[in-house]
Amino acid sequence: MSDHDAVLFANEAFYTAFRYRDIAAMEEAWATAVPVTCIHPGWDALRGREDVMASWKSILGSDNAPKISCRAPRAHVYGQSAVVICFEEIGGDYLIATNVFARDGARWRMVHHHAAPTDGEPADDSETESNPIN
Repeated sequence: MSDHDAVLFANEAFYTAFRYRDIAAMEEAWATAVPVTCIHPGWDALRGREDVMASWKSILGSDNAPKISCRAPRAHVYGQSAVVICFEEIGGDYLIATNVFARDGARWRMVHHHAAPTDGEPADDSETESNPIN
Protein backbone atom coordinates (compact mmCIF):
# COMPACT_ATOMS: atom_id res chain seq x y z
CA MET A 1 0.00 0.00 0.00
CA SER A 2 1.37 3.44 -0.88
CA ASP A 3 1.88 6.05 1.86
CA HIS A 4 -0.92 8.08 0.28
CA ASP A 5 -3.34 5.15 0.55
CA ALA A 6 -2.12 4.27 4.05
CA VAL A 7 -2.79 7.83 5.24
CA LEU A 8 -6.31 7.74 3.76
CA PHE A 9 -6.82 4.38 5.49
CA ALA A 10 -5.69 5.87 8.82
CA ASN A 11 -8.04 8.81 8.26
CA GLU A 12 -10.95 6.44 7.61
CA ALA A 13 -10.06 4.44 10.74
CA PHE A 14 -10.39 7.65 12.77
CA TYR A 15 -13.86 8.36 11.34
CA THR A 16 -14.93 4.74 11.79
CA ALA A 17 -13.98 4.94 15.49
CA PHE A 18 -15.89 8.23 15.73
CA ARG A 19 -18.96 6.89 13.95
CA TYR A 20 -19.16 3.74 16.06
CA ARG A 21 -18.21 5.47 19.34
CA ASP A 22 -15.34 3.03 19.71
CA ILE A 23 -12.96 4.55 22.23
CA ALA A 24 -10.43 1.69 21.92
CA ALA A 25 -10.24 2.24 18.15
CA MET A 26 -10.03 6.01 18.72
CA GLU A 27 -7.08 5.48 21.06
CA GLU A 28 -5.41 3.34 18.38
CA ALA A 29 -5.94 6.08 15.77
CA TRP A 30 -3.90 8.62 17.78
CA ALA A 31 -0.11 8.69 18.04
CA THR A 32 1.58 7.56 21.22
CA ALA A 33 5.23 8.38 20.46
CA VAL A 34 4.81 12.06 19.54
CA PRO A 35 2.81 14.96 21.03
CA VAL A 36 -0.83 15.31 19.92
CA THR A 37 -3.27 18.23 19.75
CA CYS A 38 -6.95 18.63 18.92
CA ILE A 39 -9.36 21.50 18.32
CA HIS A 40 -13.02 20.50 18.42
CA PRO A 41 -15.50 23.04 16.98
CA GLY A 42 -15.96 25.82 19.54
CA TRP A 43 -13.37 24.40 21.97
CA ASP A 44 -9.98 25.69 23.02
CA ALA A 45 -6.95 23.79 21.79
CA LEU A 46 -6.26 20.56 23.66
CA ARG A 47 -2.61 19.60 24.09
CA GLY A 48 -1.28 16.24 25.11
CA ARG A 49 -2.60 12.73 24.72
CA GLU A 50 -4.29 12.67 28.13
CA ASP A 51 -6.44 15.76 27.42
CA VAL A 52 -7.14 14.76 23.82
CA MET A 53 -8.26 11.25 24.76
CA ALA A 54 -10.36 12.57 27.66
CA SER A 55 -12.20 14.78 25.17
CA TRP A 56 -12.91 11.82 22.89
CA LYS A 57 -14.11 9.70 25.82
CA SER A 58 -16.53 12.49 26.73
CA ILE A 59 -17.76 12.95 23.14
CA LEU A 60 -18.04 9.26 22.29
CA GLY A 61 -19.65 8.43 25.63
CA SER A 62 -22.42 10.97 25.15
CA ASP A 63 -25.88 9.98 23.99
CA ASN A 64 -25.66 13.08 21.78
CA ALA A 65 -22.48 12.01 19.95
CA PRO A 66 -22.97 13.06 16.34
CA LYS A 67 -23.38 10.55 13.53
CA ILE A 68 -20.58 11.54 11.23
CA SER A 69 -19.15 10.57 7.87
CA CYS A 70 -16.04 11.73 6.07
CA ARG A 71 -16.44 13.21 2.60
CA ALA A 72 -13.93 14.10 -0.10
CA PRO A 73 -10.70 13.42 1.80
CA ARG A 74 -7.53 14.67 0.10
CA ALA A 75 -4.21 13.44 1.40
CA HIS A 76 -0.84 15.16 1.08
CA VAL A 77 2.21 13.20 2.25
CA TYR A 78 5.37 15.04 3.28
CA GLY A 79 7.96 12.42 4.19
CA GLN A 80 7.15 11.24 7.72
CA SER A 81 4.07 13.44 8.09
CA ALA A 82 0.84 13.88 6.16
CA VAL A 83 -2.22 16.12 6.06
CA VAL A 84 -5.76 15.15 5.12
CA ILE A 85 -8.27 17.88 4.35
CA CYS A 86 -11.85 16.64 4.30
CA PHE A 87 -15.45 17.46 5.03
CA GLU A 88 -17.33 16.00 7.96
CA GLU A 89 -21.01 15.46 7.25
CA ILE A 90 -23.27 15.58 10.29
CA GLY A 91 -27.00 15.47 9.68
CA GLY A 92 -26.73 17.02 6.21
CA ASP A 93 -24.51 19.87 7.45
CA TYR A 94 -20.76 20.08 6.92
CA LEU A 95 -17.67 20.93 8.89
CA ILE A 96 -14.26 21.21 7.28
CA ALA A 97 -11.46 19.29 8.96
CA THR A 98 -7.70 19.14 8.91
CA ASN A 99 -6.21 15.87 10.12
CA VAL A 100 -2.45 15.64 10.54
CA PHE A 101 -0.71 12.27 10.67
CA ALA A 102 2.82 11.17 11.48
CA ARG A 103 4.58 7.85 11.34
CA ASP A 104 4.31 6.28 14.77
CA GLY A 105 6.36 3.13 14.47
CA ALA A 106 5.22 1.32 11.33
CA ARG A 107 1.81 3.01 11.23
CA TRP A 108 0.39 6.38 10.33
CA ARG A 109 -1.38 7.85 13.36
CA MET A 110 -3.15 11.12 13.99
CA VAL A 111 -1.23 13.90 15.72
CA HIS A 112 -3.71 16.75 15.19
CA HIS A 113 -7.42 17.11 14.38
CA HIS A 114 -9.16 20.42 13.79
CA ALA A 115 -12.78 20.73 12.65
CA ALA A 116 -14.59 24.00 12.05
CA PRO A 117 -17.80 25.28 10.48
CA THR A 118 -17.82 25.94 6.74
CA ASP A 119 -20.33 27.15 4.21
CA GLY A 120 -18.62 24.95 1.63
CA GLU A 121 -19.41 21.39 0.78
CA PRO A 122 -17.53 18.56 -0.91
CA ALA A 123 -16.91 18.90 -4.63
CA ASP A 124 -17.96 16.08 -6.92
CA ASP A 125 -14.44 15.80 -8.32
CA SER A 126 -12.58 14.78 -5.16
CA GLU A 127 -9.53 12.61 -5.66
CA THR A 128 -10.79 10.02 -3.18
CA GLU A 129 -14.21 9.88 -1.68
CA SER A 130 -14.98 7.97 1.44
CA ASN A 131 -18.25 6.12 1.66
CA PRO A 132 -20.43 6.93 4.64
CA ILE A 133 -20.62 4.26 7.27
CA ASN A 134 -24.23 3.30 7.86
